This record gives sequence, structure tokens and C-alpha cells, in this order.
Amino acid sequence: MKFTAIIEREGEGYVSLCPELDIASQGNSVEQARDNLREALELFFETASPEEVKERLHDEIFVTQLEVLYG
Repeated sequence: MKFTAIIEREGEGYVSLCPELDIASQGNSVEQARDNLREALELFFETASPEEVKERLHDEIFVTQLEVLYG
């Protein structure tokens, strides 16, 4: 299955988020944050019941940018 990975710098490292399942991880590099998120997702699927997967799974995720005026 394919999922979205949103990765952003936080301090000295990176935080990764899968919005479809609201699962997050972190790492010292973009690659490590992505790999750690993949591992967290694999562990979730190994341990979660089908009901929990269904409850948490958001099947329509849209990632876009928008402009907001402020100041």
C-alpha cells in the first residue's frame, strides 16, 4: 500500500507524519525520518486489529499549498 509521508525539520532533526493513519516518527535526516515512519506503519499493521485500521484510516488525503495574507 502507498501512504503519504509529510516530513519537516524540527530543531536538529526531522519529524515524519502519515496523515492517513495519524502515525508519526522522527529521525536525524529526511531519509531516516522516512524509514522510521515506514517501520512505525509496518509495526502498526502487524499489531492493529482490522477494526482499528478501519477506524483510523482516512482514505482521502489532499496535500496542497495555499497562500494566506497576514501582518
